[in-house]
Amino acid sequence: MIRTATAHWQGNLKDGKGNISTQSEILDKTNYSFKTRFEEGEKGTNPEELLAAAHAGCFTMSVASILDKKGFKPSSLDTLATLTLEGLAITAINLSISGAILDLDADEFNAIVKEAEKNCIVSKALKVAITSEAHLVV
Repeated sequence: MIRTATAHWQGNLKDGKGNISTQSEILDKTNYSFKTRFEEGEKGTNPEELLAAAHAGCFTMSVASILDKKGFKPSSLDTLATLTLEGLAITAINLSISGAILDLDADEFNAIVKEAEKNCIVSKALKVAITSEAHLVV
């Protein structure tokens, strides 16, 4: 399987602007710029936000897969991925997941979350500290 995305840029780094598109066209010429990356209040996206979104999605699907293999059926899973950018380096990603799952105790949910943290495809691709936390909704 191959997935593609494109980026277009015009101008210099600080005053230039660009757009990104994905193969699925869910992102279609979506604005990104220095301002959307490093300043507040500008409408558009940035690479770090997109990486956090990809990690949140992958991790949540990984938790769902492990739960399914263990015979649990979550009614909902919600993940917040918080990416830390220090200078020009991504130094960490925290994955905070809340799940509503019948007949599952907090210790087992935490173990499942830790397994997904290590084994989701995006986690395996990254070389930064990745942490996670589990919140079981009763």
